[in-house]
Parts: sequence; structure tokens; C-alpha cells
Amino acid sequence: MIRSLLVVFALSAAVVAQSWESPSKAQMDNIYPGIESLYMDLHRNPELSLHEVKTAATMADNLRKLGFDVTTGVGGTGVVGVLKNGNGPTVMIRAELDALPVPEKTGLPYASHVMTKDDLGADVPVMHACGHDLHMAVGIGTATLLSQNKDRWHGTFIFVGQPAEERIRGAAAMLKDGLFTRFPRPDFAISLHDTADLPAGKLGYTPGYALANSDSVDVTIYGKGGHGSAPQVAVDPIVIAARTILAWQTIVSREINPQDPAVITVGSIHGGTKHNIIPDEVHLQLTVRSYKDEVRQHLLDSIERIAKGEATAAGAPKAPLVQVTESVKAVYNDPALTQKTADALKQIFGADNVVQEPPAMASDDFAEYGRAGVPALQFSLGAVNPEEFRKAKASGGKLPGPHSPFFAPDREPSLRTGIEAETAAVLELLRK
Repeated sequence: MIRSLLVVFALSAAVVAQSWESPSKAQMDNIYPGIESLYMDLHRNPELSLHEVKTAATMADNLRKLGFDVTTGVGGTGVVGVLKNGNGPTVMIRAELDALPVPEKTGLPYASHVMTKDDLGADVPVMHACGHDLHMAVGIGTATLLSQNKDRWHGTFIFVGQPAEERIRGAAAMLKDGLFTRFPRPDFAISLHDTADLPAGKLGYTPGYALANSDSVDVTIYGKGGHGSAPQVAVDPIVIAARTILAWQTIVSREINPQDPAVITVGSIHGGTKHNIIPDEVHLQLTVRSYKDEVRQHLLDSIERIAKGEATAAGAPKAPLVQVTESVKAVYNDPALTQKTADALKQIFGADNVVQEPPAMASDDFAEYGRAGVPALQFSLGAVNPEEFRKAKASGGKLPGPHSPFFAPDREPSLRTGIEAETAAVLELLRK
């Protein structure tokens, strides 16, 4: 039985609910080969954040062929496609353009073998290890179905191809470049993200906070260098760093309400060059995660307070340098929009295939669109072969997920489910 892309809904209290016809299976089958070919081409030819020139051109070309009014170069390499279809709401979808500096190890026949130089001039491999190629292909599939079925919706549909999600810069750059002022301001913003936590064919949603605030913090602790055999005439920044790292862990355990999730992870520590030399300084890199803004601020303030306190206690020659180098706010899924979309998807895919998920401590700059005042929703697309997923669950094994060099979505069911789900979510808001 063909699943419907549109849902049963009540026209009014006095009108019996009626079923809307979806784009036919023949339509989906007709567009699928082209979408699959696009997906594999994007996968073979990834580009790093802020360098998505060819990827952006591919998105723009596909949208123009569908009749969209296309603008390129928004916020860098960003692409905005606008399809107007009479009066009605404006709905935006976001697809990310960028890939990661990861060597692909999937063994796929369409695997990436791209090598390029990063912003520091180093040679690095490039892979769509986070599924942004899947998101783009699904988005073009959605745009195709909407362009072919304009008699079934009204309003304005906007496709946003966003650069630099992996460096949490692209959304802010597009907004600064007038995404919500130069183009129709959306009434709703939607995105999907693939996941290894669900099998292909299943979808996930999280009302409210879904992904975390993320702050990258760099800390330099200063000391007084000297010979390792005479520590009494030096001030050892390695010891200060060690005490500081341990003290930071008490921020979460003793300063934050246990009901408020928070994470402080020191991912990098660099100091010294030789066994018997006390260095002048130590460099630390932290990732800090939270949901609530007030918790985020407390974490950042306490990290600096403790670093300075430990340095003072050790007699350091000067206070540490604490810098927040990258930040992105938490993704907050508008509860009403989330419930409306989830209800529609459950009617299409079945309640067992649309599941509520707990919030995660990962991050995504899709948050910026919601923070700009637009009701927003990011939902999850299962991307793992169902049999492999079942076996892993039974054995307790861990499947490769986004950012792994072995991550490869189950191509056809992921693409088909993604297109159907994203189209349904848009049509639920734009239906006649």
C-alpha cells in the first residue's frame, strides 16, 4: 500500500476530515534515479567548510531547473532558492553544503578520494562523513515534488543551502547577509539530520531542547620555566593545568543544578618539549555543552574564575588567557510545530516508525534560525540498514555514525524516507 505524503486533517469542527492524495508512487519512482545520482555525485566530490563552491553551484543549478528564483553567494557560498505559489505561509528547509576533513574508509564504489588543503595549508582528505550529501539530495527531492505538485499547496517554499555548518558559522553568516530580510521571512524553518541511532525507515523528533549550546574554549596557563631538577625556582604551568582540570570538573558536579545537563570536556592539553624542562606555558582546549543560556553562562564564568584562582594560588606570573573561540546556541524545537509535524508523520509512516528521542549534547547551527524568531524544527532520519541495526542492538555492538570514516547511510531507504518525510512536513504547513 502506498503511503500518503499528506495527512488526514479536520477542515473545521463541522466538516468531516478528508484524505489528501499524495504525489504518486510513480512520481517518487520517476524522480528517484536522478536524486540517487545527485547523492552519489555529491558524496564523491565533497568540499570543506567555507569552500563549497562546486557544491553550491550544483544546488543552484538543480533549483533553477525546477523553476526556483535562485540567489548564490549568500553568507559566503550559501544558496537560496525561492518558489512562490500564491498567498499562504512561507516554509524554509535547510540543507548543509560542507564536508569534513576525514579519510573515507567505507569501501563504497562512490567513495570520496578527494584531497585538498585546509585553511592552514595542510593536505587533508575530505569526506561527507556527517550525511550532508544525504540532506542536500533529500532537499532537492523535496523541492522536485513540490514543484511538480503546485496544485496541492499554496504559499512560498524556500530551499537554503547553508555553508560551514561543521564550523558553526554558516547560519549566522547567511542571517547577517540578509537571509530573513532580502528574501521572504519564513513562518517556519525545518531541517532533518541523519542518525545511526535509528534504522532506515524510522524518524525521530524531540520537542523543546534537542541539541546543545556548544562553546569551544581555549585556555593558556602561564608559568615560569626552568630545569626539571630545580622546580623550586620555577612556577610549573603543567601542575597548575592539572589542578585546574580537576577543579573544573566540580563546576558540573557542585555548581550546576543536577536537573540541568552540562558537560565540560578538556579535549587537548599541550605543554613542554622535553623530560627535564619546565615550560613557560600550557595550552588547553575545552568543549562546553549545555541547554539553558543561564547554565551556559555559569559554566563559562566558572571556567575562567577557577583558572585564575588556581594560577593565583600557585603564584603564577600572570593570569591565564581564557578565550571562547567558537560558539553556537542550543537547537530548540518549537513544541507546537514539533507536535504538528510528528502527528502528520505518524499518520504516514505509522506510530511505531516515528519515535520521540531524548535531547543530545551534539550541536548544530540550525539553532540560529530559531533564535532569530522563527518557529523551527530539526528531526532525525534513520540511516542504518535495519538488519545491521538489529544485529548491533542484539549484540551490544556500536555502529559507525556521523563523523566516522566508516559512516555510510543505507542509501535508497534513507533517501526515499527522507524525501517523503520532509515533503510531508512542508506540505502539512502549506496544504490548501
